[in-house]
Amino acid sequence: LLGSRAPAPRAVRRPALGTARDPEAGLSQLQAGAAPSGPRDPRPSTHWPRPATPPGQVRSWVSEGPRPGRDRWTMGAVAMAAALGFLLLARTGRSSGDEARETEAVRALLVRLLGPGPAAGFSVSVERALAAESGLDTYRLSGGGAGARVQVRGSTGVAAAAGLHRYLRDFCGCHVAWSGSQLHLPRPLPAVPEELTEATPNRYRYYQNVCTQSYSFVWWDWARWEREIDWMALNGINLALAWNGQEAIWRRVYLALGLSQLEVDEYFTGPPFLAWGRMGNLHTWGGPLSNSWHLKELYLQHRILDRMRSFGMIPVLPAFAGHVPKALTRVFPQINVTQMGSWGHFNCSYSCSFLLAPQDPLFPIIGSLFLRELTKEFGTDHIYGADTFNEMQPPSSEPSYLAAATAAVYQAMIAVDPDAVWLLQGWLFQNQPQFWGPAQVGAVLGAVPRGRLLVLDLFAESQPVYIRTASFQGQPFIWCMLHNFGGNHGLFGTLEAVNQGPAAARLFPNSTIAGTGMAPEGIEQNEVIYALMAELGWRKDPVKDLGAWVTSFATRRYGVSHGDAGAAWRLLLRSVYNCSGESCRGHNHSPLVRRPSLQMVTTVWYNRSDVFEAWRLLLKAAPTLATSSTFRYDLLDVTRQAVQDLVSLYYEEARNAYLQKDLISLLRVGGILVYELLPALDKVLASDTRFLLGSWLEKARMVAVSETEARFYEQNSRYQLTLWGPVGNILDYANKQLAGLVADYYTPRWQLFMETLVESLGQGIPFRQHQFDQKAFELEQAFVLGTQRYPSQPQGDTVELVKELFLKYYPQGVTGSL
Repeated sequence: LLGSRAPAPRAVRRPALGTARDPEAGLSQLQAGAAPSGPRDPRPSTHWPRPATPPGQVRSWVSEGPRPGRDRWTMGAVAMAAALGFLLLARTGRSSGDEARETEAVRALLVRLLGPGPAAGFSVSVERALAAESGLDTYRLSGGGAGARVQVRGSTGVAAAAGLHRYLRDFCGCHVAWSGSQLHLPRPLPAVPEELTEATPNRYRYYQNVCTQSYSFVWWDWARWEREIDWMALNGINLALAWNGQEAIWRRVYLALGLSQLEVDEYFTGPPFLAWGRMGNLHTWGGPLSNSWHLKELYLQHRILDRMRSFGMIPVLPAFAGHVPKALTRVFPQINVTQMGSWGHFNCSYSCSFLLAPQDPLFPIIGSLFLRELTKEFGTDHIYGADTFNEMQPPSSEPSYLAAATAAVYQAMIAVDPDAVWLLQGWLFQNQPQFWGPAQVGAVLGAVPRGRLLVLDLFAESQPVYIRTASFQGQPFIWCMLHNFGGNHGLFGTLEAVNQGPAAARLFPNSTIAGTGMAPEGIEQNEVIYALMAELGWRKDPVKDLGAWVTSFATRRYGVSHGDAGAAWRLLLRSVYNCSGESCRGHNHSPLVRRPSLQMVTTVWYNRSDVFEAWRLLLKAAPTLATSSTFRYDLLDVTRQAVQDLVSLYYEEARNAYLQKDLISLLRVGGILVYELLPALDKVLASDTRFLLGSWLEKARMVAVSETEARFYEQNSRYQLTLWGPVGNILDYANKQLAGLVADYYTPRWQLFMETLVESLGQGIPFRQHQFDQKAFELEQAFVLGTQRYPSQPQGDTVELVKELFLKYYPQGVTGSL
């Protein structure tokens, strides 16, 4: 394992023009218009809590490395094109066997989606030559009508699947989404009036955030993964993280390096926190990982990779970013490491990671060892993700250090895979702009050959980084919509910014945009946003009329055009989905899901009356649309949002009553909020399996191989939803509005808050937030450590329950005040 050089990893495809020695070799081809070529202790110990170890530097990096010295801030169009050309996927080297495999993958998707009978109405083929002129994914639609089969052709499996989705959406009025699908096909299948050919404007349509793996995917089985990969293919996704199973590979590496099994177990976090273990933010918290977990993840990763590759997608594998277990200092006492600062209000029992110095001889050994073992197990598509300084300030701001740290990660990649391309989340530049000045950004971007660093402009819909870095100083980037933080429920979006953003990035001077992407921390919410973003991956220009687009979205989603439903969606478009400005972040800060205080912010970016009116219009449409699963989901989701706004209004009135020492009003308003409104919300949520805490926790339990392990995973999941850390370190960050969670977590906190305010007025003593927080923490911890099982099957009729709630509260809330 520790040999100097292993054979090159098993390649699945070659993504780059030229070679590692000549990263700009694709330029001449672009100029000529040619197509690019190219057994452990089974006890589930939680390690909670541990005594803190003091932070501080163990061994710091001290030597000066070379400073990057190329023109960082200006670059000609030729060099830009070269960098982008290097990233174009080699097409001509693929065999006819690849085309046949991708064709079969799309045909199988068709059968899964529509059933074998309806699927027979389509003819699918994958033909590389379709993209001969542009080198970009292309699909072509024709046929249909009068019993003729619809012809779907694509230059890749992904392109063919995207073409199929285009036909289903625009010609059949169908809809495919996380919450459900509407697939009522017309008979006969509509004809394509004239052959339709579409090429994507950019190379990549990217998907995922490192955090999505923990907030949304963590408990998935293969059946759920299969549905997701189908959704990805239909939406044209061709570049996505595939990070399952990496801890099993790291375990092999650490054991080979001399760590004990106990030391390895103590290092890994629990499943819902793996994302931050992978980025060096955390260790130990929620662990250890069981042997059965590692086996399951290896199995899933093989199936995920096989299916992604069968469509022609490019899975992004992980690489070594420089973080190491503290135990490595026992095995290698002379190792040169720096202990980083704490993260997320965690002490050093779980944070303060150890970062290996870039010039330490062990750095390339560990990086190469991991990548060899990883690619031996899974093969490779030559694009790797690694994040060294995610939400952590580097030990030094010296450009020489930052360049050396970056170069060390890249050199460890190409030592194993000469064709490696590094996918870097650009969140670090956005998250700490005061640290990442021009020299610091330039040091990172200039330490990797142009075209070998692919940057995710992760939050571009609100705070784009490409604008203030001269298009990442010539490195290719993907314009990403982050949208959601923590997987929160809550209607939110910046639809206009999303609509205009990619086209504006293409028009930016000397733009190096290489694609568009969806990078939410959590999924299965606000599906309209993702429908638009996926469509924009194939559009060269923005949607001209978002009002008309969102009306059509509602028609497809429910399978029928309805005036009230369309009007409701246009109200949502101008309100909750019309957030603008740099303050827009997709994280729910509603008082409903926060630990109460007298200083809670209740302002929102929209007129609440629009939400209340949309609520009324959807309920009015219910007699016609109630048979639609997606309509019932939306009706409940808008009801949930309306109640969320009502909670804010009742809180404001209760706070005013307390400040005015009006005990009677406080008792009245507090009583309605705690004993009527919140229980009514919980009851409505309980009518839909997609809003059940029991469903959420059952997914965690199903992963386990014993009841002890099931209880352990459930506790992991409860922690993430609420306290996040042992003492509420990132309190309520991953908040959800789920039946059971509202009843047994949020409601008891609000009850305690109102009782404390009443006691304060009654006894003439001030409200003390610190004392309240201590009592609230006891309630929160009791929920996390609780063993109550929650229903995983819905109860009650959504429409009737919504109507009951609406009739009681709507007349009070329609004007946005009580």
